[in-house]
Amino acid sequence: MTIELVPLCTVEVTLRDPISIGEGPSGNRMIFEVTEGTIEGDRFAGRMFGHASADWVTLTGTLATLDVRATVETSDGALVLAQYRGRTDLTTGTLYVAPLFETGDPRYSWLNAIQAVGKGSLEGSHLRYEWCEAR
Repeated sequence: MTIELVPLCTVEVTLRDPISIGEGPSGNRMIFEVTEGTIEGDRFAGRMFGHASADWVTLTGTLATLDVRATVETSDGALVLAQYRGRTDLTTGTLYVAPLFETGDPRYSWLNAIQAVGKGSLEGSHLRYEWCEAR
């Protein structure tokens, strides 16, 4: 059985400077709040909505574990929760993530059933991902 990756969207995000919680038993905790974000794709497009989107990062050496939640308002007014976990080795600058979605809007109920995967890059405060639906 072969995994098929169907393009879903490009995600562009601008992050605030991190809030550093400091070194704890699980590693160095940091919170990166999203100041703005856009999603562009044929089937899924919109912008980050509200002020609650952020990335809770745990650093252990050069390994960062990502824990992200974001509210997206689609270009036609639906609200979608996007949440994902992922990992990156900070020496490479490449991020790998596995987004899941939740919405009550029937136009986007298909998102509730998919598993997405993504690859991204971080340059300064700018984050860019390519997300695909895994089939």
